[in-house]
Order: sequence, then C-alpha cells, then structure tokens
Amino acid sequence: MENLHNKIKLYLEANSKTENELFNGNIELQDDGAGTYIKIWNVSGVAKPTDSQLNALSSQATILENNAKVDVKRRTEYLSWQEQMEMIYKDQKNGTTTYKDHCDKVRSDNPKE
Repeated sequence: MENLHNKIKLYLEANSKTENELFNGNIELQDDGAGTYIKIWNVSGVAKPTDSQLNALSSQATILENNAKVDVKRRTEYLSWQEQMEMIYKDQKNGTTTYKDHCDKVRSDNPKE
C-alpha cells in the first residue's frame, strides 16, 4: 500500500495538488487481499489516475519509499536533541566540529537516492 500511496502523492503533486487530499477523505485506499486499489477518488479538478499513469511513477515512488526508510534510520542515529545540543555547546566552547562530523557520518552511512 505504501508504494501506491507514494504514486498517488506524486500524481497529485504533478497536478498541482497536495498530499492532504489523501488525508482529508477525498481518497480512500483499500486492500481486499488481491492488492491495494483506489476505492474512493473525490479530488476536485483531477481525474482518477489510470493504472498506466500510476505505473509510470513507480521508480519515483520507490525512491520516496527508500528515502523514508533512510530518514527513520537517520533519526535513530542522530541521537536525542539533548545530546545534539550538548555536542553543539561543546563545539562552540572548544572550537571543535564534533556535531558537524557526527551529522556528516550519519548522512554518509545512510545515503539517500
């Protein structure tokens, strides 16, 4: 379902709409066991996408999905905001770059597409 969600998000953005359409009841996804599909589509001014239109967005949707997984991993590795503030304070006090180095390492260890 996540990939369909991302395809719809991209389709909406391409048609000057926001992802909010997915969350305010205008679009409803359903999975009856045979795969996720669009059950309800009530987006003003935008036709319901065809399967081929959605399939054309597959690679972009996969990138969104993969980057979301990277974001989750990065959030755990960045440490708590208290620990980050402590690093920033010590860097300011000591003229070091511990915080920047830490962030650079988290990003290099968990690259986005």
